[in-house]
Amino acid sequence: MKRESKYYTVKELPETERPYEKCENFGPKALSDAELLAVIIRTGSRYERSIDLASKVLNLNPSNPGLIGLNYLTLKDLTSIRGIGRVKAIQLLCLTELTKRMARATKQEAIQFVNPEVVANYFMQDLRHLQQEKVILLMLDTKSKMIKEMEMTTGTINASLLSPREILLNALKYEAVNIIILHNHPSGDPTPSREDIQSTKRLKEAGNLIGIKLMDHIIIGDNKYISLGEEGYL
Repeated sequence: MKRESKYYTVKELPETERPYEKCENFGPKALSDAELLAVIIRTGSRYERSIDLASKVLNLNPSNPGLIGLNYLTLKDLTSIRGIGRVKAIQLLCLTELTKRMARATKQEAIQFVNPEVVANYFMQDLRHLQQEKVILLMLDTKSKMIKEMEMTTGTINASLLSPREILLNALKYEAVNIIILHNHPSGDPTPSREDIQSTKRLKEAGNLIGIKLMDHIIIGDNKYISLGEEGYL
């Protein structure tokens, strides 16, 4: 006998367990991670409720289960879940990016980028999960407040290029007094390579000629960092 499929809906849950009603009655803090995600997903599939799909999303990356795992998921990963199509996957990717930007915007107003730990903490979540090297230029005013940050290059899995000319042209354009360079090591090990050290010294020398100080070059690993300034290379 052929088993009939059933369409599962959130309405089958008691009202106190439905994410929308629960949020309305008790506020968003009362919702679990899966329930919050279910509100974004909105609708389930023919086979599962939105809350079940949300749980699958949160457990899709076995090495990083839960909310942290969202940082590692791609469009392809998300659409591999039955019931998560292209639109839902894009919504989830945008949600992840939005939360990152909100956190950084909140911090940015009060931050003075005066020491490596502050800088590394500010960029850590954006850079530590990447599978390719990315170079970020941080442009600062006289009080070490951010004028602008700019992505300079995205390299291969183990190499990226630091162009002193391009970096300093942008610093001049935005009237930066000081600059900081950051890049990540996808291996998770922030130990500087010989190329990292040499390119940093070239950038420092070029900046000194036109009055723009390279304050630091920070390499981001997996929840750890190394400051070339602290290591004595600047």
